[in-house]
Amino acid sequence: MSGHSKWHTIKHKKGALDAKRGKIFTKLIKEITVAARTGGSGDVEANARLRKAVNDAKAQNMPNDTIDRAIKRGTGELEGVNYEEITYEGYGIGGVAVLIETLTDNRNRTVAEIRHLFSKNGGNLGESGSVAWIFDKKGYIVVDKAAKSEEELFEIAIEAGADDVQEDGDNFEILTVPENFEAVHEAIKKAGIEPEGAEVSMIPQNYIALTGDDAKRMLKLYEAIEDHDDVQNVYANFDIDKSEME
Repeated sequence: MSGHSKWHTIKHKKGALDAKRGKIFTKLIKEITVAARTGGSGDVEANARLRKAVNDAKAQNMPNDTIDRAIKRGTGELEGVNYEEITYEGYGIGGVAVLIETLTDNRNRTVAEIRHLFSKNGGNLGESGSVAWIFDKKGYIVVDKAAKSEEELFEIAIEAGADDVQEDGDNFEILTVPENFEAVHEAIKKAGIEPEGAEVSMIPQNYIALTGDDAKRMLKLYEAIEDHDDVQNVYANFDIDKSEME
């Protein structure tokens, strides 16, 4: 699990300092709109996906009226763009598996642009099903080791429904089934712990270690894809040492 934790911890810290607030807002608004539409309700309490999207938006200090408008576009109370959820799969540097979740209003444009990003940065867009099997959907929470002892954290997490607590460098990582993510996340926060990162994520079953030029090229590809306007999430099974990553 080391690659996932190191990468995601740095990613969350980087995200907190990221000046691209407009781009972050755009992705969050899309997710709120689709969550309200596909979840069958604009009621935050009754729609778990929408509740997570709204909480993420509030964590980025998105204004309440912006959130409300996005929900109303999803429920059809306001006119809006109809986004389609499409997942793309491909290969990065050294055979790294890359899984990309997008929300798009033009699938032909999106696939052409994603294919171009892969080829420009040394990767290849793959067939549907080519790498998805490598990833499992899980709740994933990163906690700084200084926050609680392993025994205390294990008790809090497992009682709330977590599957496992693992040690990785300066952090503990907590894994849950997606259905239990929210309960475990709340229990962690109620215990006075502010997680370094918390999300429902696609966790790789195995990792490919990269160093030197391969590591740089893979990060360049990853960031180019992540920066695309239609991309909501990018998952990959590379493992780059923390010191090299920084």
